Amino acid sequence: MLSFEEKQTIIESYTDLTKKEVSMKRLNYHYEKSLYDKTVVVHHLHPNGNGYIFVGDLKKYDSDAKGLVNIREASEAEIREMIEDSIAILSTEEVVEEVVEEVETIDQNWTNREGQSLQLVEEDTLWNVYHGSNLEESFGSFDEAEEYLLSEGFRPGK
Repeated sequence: MLSFEEKQTIIESYTDLTKKEVSMKRLNYHYEKSLYDKTVVVHHLHPNGNGYIFVGDLKKYDSDAKGLVNIREASEAEIREMIEDSIAILSTEEVVEEVVEEVETIDQNWTNREGQSLQLVEEDTLWNVYHGSNLEESFGSFDEAEEYLLSEGFRPGK
């Protein structure tokens, strides 16, 4: 296990981190250039060697609900990797991709021999049959709607 002083030397080699003393001789190290309200990278480094590093929700770490990993038994390489990952998290703007799913809706015109027409429209989970703007019938599936239209003498039209 690395001593408190060894961990402190490793952490302080990152010049972007600012040391702040907290209660019971513990130290926090902040990344002041954080793009978020969250700035603490190293949380409660204690003279007994215990402490935590913020790694967010990165899957490669077994972090707690706050995104912290205990570094009591961590090696120098592990501490460096966690600090670098933490700084990367705090300095990278989160990109939220909006997934737009293209859904092909069906809107069919059905006509009978007399020239009357009905519209078959897929809306949400229903298949609705309209006469003009008036709803005639609703069905749970295309097959049910098609069976109804065919039985009433309607055929798919243009």
